[in-house]
Amino acid sequence: MRVLLLHDYGTLSGGAEVMIVALRDALRSRGHEAILFTSTARPLPLPLVSDEQCFGTVSPLRRVLQAANPHAVARLRTVLRDFRPDVVHVKMFLTQLSPLVLPLLRPFPSLLHVINYNLVCPINTKTLPDGTPCRYRAGVACHAAGCMSWPGVARAFVQRRMTALDGFDRVVANSEWVARRLRAEGIRVDEAIPNGVPVRPLRPPLGPAPVIGFAGRLVPKKGVDVLLHAMVLLRKRVPEVRLIVAGDGPERIGLERLAAELGIRDAVDFLGHLAQEQAEHALGAAWVQAVPSRWEEPFGLVAAEAMMRGTAVVASESGGLAEQVEPGATGYLAPAGDAGALARALEQVVRDRDLAERMGASARVRALAELTIDRHVDRVVAAHLACRRGGGR
Repeated sequence: MRVLLLHDYGTLSGGAEVMIVALRDALRSRGHEAILFTSTARPLPLPLVSDEQCFGTVSPLRRVLQAANPHAVARLRTVLRDFRPDVVHVKMFLTQLSPLVLPLLRPFPSLLHVINYNLVCPINTKTLPDGTPCRYRAGVACHAAGCMSWPGVARAFVQRRMTALDGFDRVVANSEWVARRLRAEGIRVDEAIPNGVPVRPLRPPLGPAPVIGFAGRLVPKKGVDVLLHAMVLLRKRVPEVRLIVAGDGPERIGLERLAAELGIRDAVDFLGHLAQEQAEHALGAAWVQAVPSRWEEPFGLVAAEAMMRGTAVVASESGGLAEQVEPGATGYLAPAGDAGALARALEQVVRDRDLAERMGASARVRALAELTIDRHVDRVVAAHLACRRGGGR
């Protein structure tokens, strides 16, 4: 089967990009022809790993591209003509490729794979400025809530008027949580296909001193500041605990400053952006991985990666994260933004090495049973076949 994958970004700058590249490579390993079409935009200074590209940018010009990217249309028309895909698999398209590409897909069986809130939230977080979940429909409420300027609301309105989803044969989401949120706003979702992660070796036995791991972009919605405040409380009860932060982003300098102001800078290692193997090695020392997201994560790939590593997870009790963590068995959940509750949940693990080992073992069993890339690809290929049969129309 010839599969054309469409996505806004072609660098491994986030979980969505890791997943689309892993899907392409897994399809190829099964004998399918798969190519990845993206923009040239680079959220982080990393190499492009896509096969075909169109113009993209992270400059303010991206606001224009979100409504209309004529170069994406021209390049994609050529790729469709030359590759002649059996199915087109679309992930993110609203931040670089633009809705202008959708009419080109109508002659081909196509699948829309929704992995975030972009279809129902112009800023893609479904979170209000005060950090609470947003339950408004996109529109005037976006300005009233303080999320967008009037020009931004106007651009979002134009973009959504151009985004016709009725041409897709099948629409899938990456979690039951996202599926429910989309259906609540009138968008058809045929099924949820959870993300998958590669099977990796079990981490080494835990060391004598407790370590907490964090992995992800250093941006406000990831809640690293909440984790730092939780560390202050936790170190009063477990003074030897350390935190390793694997990731980079615009908040790094501010977070390092916050750690110093809180008096815990010597207990926090900011490692910056790490390649996958480096991250696995560094995080393999963690007794528990913290995922303190403020926003309702659509899935939470880092939690699945930690479980595959054999690491217990303490995560925010919201969004897709709540589907992954089984409290008391593979980790614990805490209300988003609550440093005290997060500290108490982490304390249960870092005080008891045997418990951390047992929870990590249970997490790995669950990941191997439900969250492998092979299981994910099995379900995606079945959805592709349903598209070819017109199963979603």
